[in-house]
Amino acid sequence: MANTNAAAPQKKGRLSEYFKGVRTELKKVVWPTRKETQKYTLIVLVVCAAFALLFWLMDTGILAILEQILNISM
Repeated sequence: MANTNAAAPQKKGRLSEYFKGVRTELKKVVWPTRKETQKYTLIVLVVCAAFALLFWLMDTGILAILEQILNISM
């Protein structure tokens, strides 16, 4: 009968090696400064707001065109 517990230490070793590799890679990451993070967050919010406005205008325009073509009101 095979020993089923023999695979457990090997699996644990692979898992610990994986997390050691993750830790090593995280040390190489260049994290943004607080000022950069604030700047990028503002850019993302402005772009999201611009796209939301654009999509709202397009939706409103298409709805107005459809109302005219189909003679309906919403």
